[in-house]
Amino acid sequence: MNLPNDPVILLSVVNTKLRDFYTSFDEMCSKEDISDTEKENILKKLSSVGYTYSKERNRFI
Repeated sequence: MNLPNDPVILLSVVNTKLRDFYTSFDEMCSKEDISDTEKENILKKLSSVGYTYSKERNRFI
């Protein structure tokens, strides 16, 4: 999966995929063949702009 480098655009892409296609961030990473390293990079990038994953809402808030 080719993800954008800009954290705000990344947030939009990831949250849209979670809303439209996946029931969890882990499922998205698995189905999109996102490695553990890439997964950690996504979490770090989104954290750098103040977002964390909410399992209850299935989105980054």
